[in-house]
Amino acid sequence: MTKGNLICDGCGQSASPEHLAARFRRLEWATRFRPLHIQALLVGAVTPANDAEYIYADAEEFGGEASSILRVAGVDGAGKSPEVLHHELQRTGVFVVHVLECPLEPVLEAGDGLAQLLAKRVPATLTRIRRSLKPRRVALVGAPLNSAVDSFTAEALGCEVILDRGSAFKWDGTVESAETLRAALSLSAAATR
Repeated sequence: MTKGNLICDGCGQSASPEHLAARFRRLEWATRFRPLHIQALLVGAVTPANDAEYIYADAEEFGGEASSILRVAGVDGAGKSPEVLHHELQRTGVFVVHVLECPLEPVLEAGDGLAQLLAKRVPATLTRIRRSLKPRRVALVGAPLNSAVDSFTAEALGCEVILDRGSAFKWDGTVESAETLRAALSLSAAATR
């Protein structure tokens, strides 16, 4: 099988056997720690390439996006094993998905390939959220999703959608961006009680 023969159904990119194996590994990780009732679904644009930044990985130490997610969920990661952190995150009801379920191939990072892939994958993501995940509320994170904000509506998803002044929440790895999202989720949770 050559790389050009197969398109990954999780990201729309050409898929080698290694690409598919990595995708299935990430699916297994995420499925194992999916909350029974998803209180807050964080939707990002692209799955991180580095396992240490992918919140459901068996990484020895988390960084980048994974650290931000733990902060948003109020989970202290100091001195805890990945499995303990995963269970604590699961108990908060926070779950994370990405429109592109695989990291972006380097050849697509330079041009407008990301925007085109996101546009193609958004309908499948909306369907997955509505039919399978059924969260209480959804928050969009990261500037790449700003082009798709109009697609993520309460009517399309069957749940509350939380935005930052009409845009996806800033998702740059800073404490400030994580705390802004955490506060918005807290305010939203208080309003729906």
